[in-house]
Amino acid sequence: MVPEATLNRIRSRLEVLEKNLSQCRDSSELVELSREYSGLKPIVEKIDEYFGLVSEAAQLEEILGDSDLKELAAEELRELKPRITEAEQDIRVALLPKDANDSRPAILEVRAGTGGEEAALFSGDLVRMYERFAQLEGWKFEILSSNATMLGGFREATAEVKGSGAYAKLKFESGVHRVQRVPATETSGRIHTSAATVAVLPEAQEVDIEIAPSDLRIETMRASGAGGQHVNKTDSAVRITHLPTGISVMSSEKSQHHNRAVAMKVIRTRLFEEKRRKADAERAADRKSQVGSGDRSERVRTYNFPQGRITDHRINLTLYKLEHVLAGNLYELIDALVANDRARRLLEIDN
Repeated sequence: MVPEATLNRIRSRLEVLEKNLSQCRDSSELVELSREYSGLKPIVEKIDEYFGLVSEAAQLEEILGDSDLKELAAEELRELKPRITEAEQDIRVALLPKDANDSRPAILEVRAGTGGEEAALFSGDLVRMYERFAQLEGWKFEILSSNATMLGGFREATAEVKGSGAYAKLKFESGVHRVQRVPATETSGRIHTSAATVAVLPEAQEVDIEIAPSDLRIETMRASGAGGQHVNKTDSAVRITHLPTGISVMSSEKSQHHNRAVAMKVIRTRLFEEKRRKADAERAADRKSQVGSGDRSERVRTYNFPQGRITDHRINLTLYKLEHVLAGNLYELIDALVANDRARRLLEIDN
């Protein structure tokens, strides 16, 4: 359990924040104080609940010496102890270090892997799954750039997902997603296996990453796509390459101005992610073994259509709700992944 002295320091800090908020006149400082206060308030409520239960238990312990009330006190104490244990666990979870990027919008990248046209179709299924999940969450989902196929799939697609907790909930989706089904293009009825790669990155802001103009090579070219007159007439596609790292992003929507903005947003986000990866590697040499590490070579999930089965290999969870999940109902999977990550981090603290 967290030491009582630590819990009391947290309570005292909230009191200081309340006093400072009532006296603060500087708008920027007020924002910082309010952010810290809103983060501490629910933790202090859990601490107050815990101390209340402990105090109640202490009173019952005293009553055990009274022969007339001994049995009643013992029964209430038995019911109270599990609640104290649960309150202790709630506090430990609440005090786990927060990912500073959890509140950011997410940049979602889906790319077809092995499997040809079927892999592109599966990529399209994944993009639509995440879009439906975003709709259920009340988030904004916007395709920034895409390379569509004639059959309605995506060779690759990049989307921005904006909303409360977007990155926090989607970050465990990074990795290789595998599908097993009879492709629409298959005439013999054989089951094929193909894959798509998903990457979820916290969206970077301009203040996060400084990019010198001399470090960029910007090229315009004729867009290509599944068809249509526009792509054959205008040089609207934009490819931006960050020369020091070799990171290259191309956007080929209709507006050249839009494509420049999209490409810069993705470049900035990838550089920010690389910066985060290096920092994480310094703190944890075993980062790749962690759930949600974002390792794009890691097979994370299999979607088996013949059996209506979806399996997340990181937590050995199998659900026979494939259509339900593809319709955007990712809650059971995401909740299990978040719980597993929380348990792992608590175990690391205990050890």
